[in-house]
Amino acid sequence: MAKTIAFVLLRLIATLFAVTFLTFLMVAMLPGDPVDTLLGTGPRAPGIEEQIRADLNLDDPFLVRYVTWLGDAVTGDLGTSYITDQPVAETIKARLPVTAQLAFMSIMISVLVAIPVGVLGAYKQGKWQDTTTSAGVQVALSIPNFVFGIFLIWLFAVQLNWLPASNWNRLSNGVADNMKTAILPALSLALAQMALFSRLVRSDMMATLRENYILSARAKGLSDRYVLFRHALRPSSLSLMTIVGISFGALLGGTVIIESLFAVPGLGFSLIAAINGRDILVIQGITVFIAAMFVIINTIVDLLYAVLDPRIRRK
Repeated sequence: MAKTIAFVLLRLIATLFAVTFLTFLMVAMLPGDPVDTLLGTGPRAPGIEEQIRADLNLDDPFLVRYVTWLGDAVTGDLGTSYITDQPVAETIKARLPVTAQLAFMSIMISVLVAIPVGVLGAYKQGKWQDTTTSAGVQVALSIPNFVFGIFLIWLFAVQLNWLPASNWNRLSNGVADNMKTAILPALSLALAQMALFSRLVRSDMMATLRENYILSARAKGLSDRYVLFRHALRPSSLSLMTIVGISFGALLGGTVIIESLFAVPGLGFSLIAAINGRDILVIQGITVFIAAMFVIINTIVDLLYAVLDPRIRRK
C-alpha cells in the first residue's frame, strides 16, 4: 500500500509539472507583445513598459522565465494583477470559496438524486419505472445548464418571487441568505451531472446484480433493499466515484457561464473579467490553479478506491 501511495504521489508531481509547463507555454505562445496586451495602444506612463518587462522577465529565455515563475508559484506567489493591483493568489483565495461551494452543492444534489434514480432503473430494468427515469435522464442531458438556469430564474425569481435572480450572499452573512443566492446556480449546474451520474449508476448496478454473490444474498432471504444498498451499491460506485472527482474538478473551472448568468463572484467570473481586460497574470494563475486542483482531486479519488473496495486494497 505504501508503494502504491508513493507511486501515486510521484505521478501527481509529474502531472502538476506538466500542467504548469504547458499552461505557461500556451500563454507565452499567444500572439502579440504581452506589454501591448496589458497596456493597450493608448498613451503610456514613462518607464511603465520597462517595469512590466522586468516584472515578467520578458527579456529572459522561455525556460528561465518558466523556472522563475514556477519557483515563485511554489511559494504561493502568482504575481500581481496590473488591472486591479491585487496579488493573483489573493484573488484566487477570495473567489475560490464561492466556486467551491457551488461545485460542492451541485455534486451533492446530483449524487443524492442520481443514486436512487439509477438504482431504481437497474432494479426495474425494462419496466415502466426504468423507461420513465431513462426518458427523464435523456431530457436532462439534452438541456444546456445555462438554459435551465434561465428557466429557474423565470420560475423562482420572476413568477414566484421566491429567490433572487442574481447576486451572492456569503456564508458569513448567514446560511439562509447564502442558500437563497446559491441554490439556483447550484441546481443549474446539477442537472446534467445528475443525469450522467444516474446513467452510470444504472449501468454498473445492472452488471453487479448479475454477480454470483448477489444471487447468493438473495437466496439467503435478504430483502431487496438490503441487497441493493448493502451488497450491490458499493462495488457499483467505483465508476461513480471517478466521475464525481472529475466533475468536481471540472466544475471549478466550468462554472463560467453560470457565474456570469447569476452574477456570482467566483473563479469563473474573475477569469472572464481577466480575459476581457487582457490580464495575463490573472488568466495564467487561475488556469494553473484550476488545472492543479483537477489533478489533485483525481489523485485523491485514486487513493480512495482502496477504501471503497476491499478487493483493490488486498490487491
